[in-house]
Amino acid sequence: MIKRSTKVDAGFSMSSMTDIVFLLLIFFLVTSTLVNPNALKLLLPKSTGQVAAKATVSVSVKDWHNGTYSYHVNGNQTPIMFNQVEDELIELLQTEDDPTFSIYADETVPVKEVVALMNIAKRNHYKVIMATSPE
Repeated sequence: MIKRSTKVDAGFSMSSMTDIVFLLLIFFLVTSTLVNPNALKLLLPKSTGQVAAKATVSVSVKDWHNGTYSYHVNGNQTPIMFNQVEDELIELLQTEDDPTFSIYADETVPVKEVVALMNIAKRNHYKVIMATSPE
């Protein structure tokens, strides 16, 4: 009878498995920050169609090309200060089931002015429609 000189080791080394798990953990941590960027969600209307949500209130921003901007709610010719816009929107939208307002901004208005209006919507859980002109 021939005797086997080597024995099969039933042990298992976990070091390579922990390396793989560690690399996967780093991969998912890095990719999860890329999946959810810090952005505001907009309901952008298409130029050739209509939006499902109908805005009952509009906020217009006019650029006077000297560093000042005027805010007009519902097309009112009398401008109001930016710090009055939120109170005006709350008053006009408090009875709405699905409060939505639209932003009409000159194309020369800086993005930070539009984002400030979007922040008002976010604070009060309103939907925003960014108005565009047809092509």
